[in-house]
Amino acid sequence: MNNENRPKVGVGVLILKEGEVLLGKRKGSHGSGEYAFPGGHLEYMESFEECARRETKEECGIEIKNIRFQFVANVSLYAPKHYVHISLVADWEEGDPTVLEPEKCDSWEWYALNELPTPVFKLAELSIENISTQIKYIPLE
Repeated sequence: MNNENRPKVGVGVLILKEGEVLLGKRKGSHGSGEYAFPGGHLEYMESFEECARRETKEECGIEIKNIRFQFVANVSLYAPKHYVHISLVADWEEGDPTVLEPEKCDSWEWYALNELPTPVFKLAELSIENISTQIKYIPLE
């Protein structure tokens, strides 16, 4: 099996601030045009928490704290891409969200959980639902 046919590990982070969540409109990848959380690929020897901090800083320039595990998903929904998705939850610490990777995201905004923009990226949708369901493993095909 070559590396092209191996699953990648993605980390997404639902960031909370005063009852709102941070969402950005994706572009240039699967889920383009959908609203999603900051996140990206786990790097070699990086912890999930380090990945969440790095990706959040790289994508929108804010600091996060109190990072905690939410769920893991086996994602083949976007075949031929295959991901093991690690979903984390964190609290906003400081900074104003800014688009730092304009090739990947149009905007970053805070949204009330009951007033989300549409369409929402499937993994972000699952993270929001997971606040109440608390399911730890999701096979997503």
